Amino acid sequence: MRAVFLDRDGVINDNEQHVNKPADLILYPGVGESIRKLNEAGYHVFVVTNQGGVGSGFMTELMLKAIHSKMEENLGRCGAIITEIVACTHHPKAGCECRKPRPGMVTALVAKHNIDASSSWLVGDMGTDCQAGKAAGVGKCVMLRGQSEFADFTAADLVEAVSIILGGLNHEL
Repeated sequence: MRAVFLDRDGVINDNEQHVNKPADLILYPGVGESIRKLNEAGYHVFVVTNQGGVGSGFMTELMLKAIHSKMEENLGRCGAIITEIVACTHHPKAGCECRKPRPGMVTALVAKHNIDASSSWLVGDMGTDCQAGKAAGVGKCVMLRGQSEFADFTAADLVEAVSIILGGLNHEL
């Protein structure tokens, strides 16, 4: 199975302010349609997100689940399907294996869903996203709004990243 792993904040939704409750979640334009296009092309879409706000006490696990439920509901209105959402909720300094740039979330999903990592993609907005993907054996990484030594491509947003993944654009580094 081929997959696209998406970071959440800065890729799917605006993160100008921390998203600590469902009302804070503002999806970027075109995200739902873009994820639906990935689904239609045969990709399973996963969200892998560092959510240290839980471990730091800014929100609860229950609130994080409510945020993700709202996200899935809003994406579903566009026909977009997220196969699974995995979040590292540990404190940022906990030293866990799941917090990006470590590959724990991605490698767990690869094993659980029998994903062909080498033919899969990761889209992130920070170098730590691409670093985690590469460490997990993910074939290609698209970096949004920035540069990373671990990125294969750059894009302005998820809409453009999906065009790259589906072969419509080539912003190779």
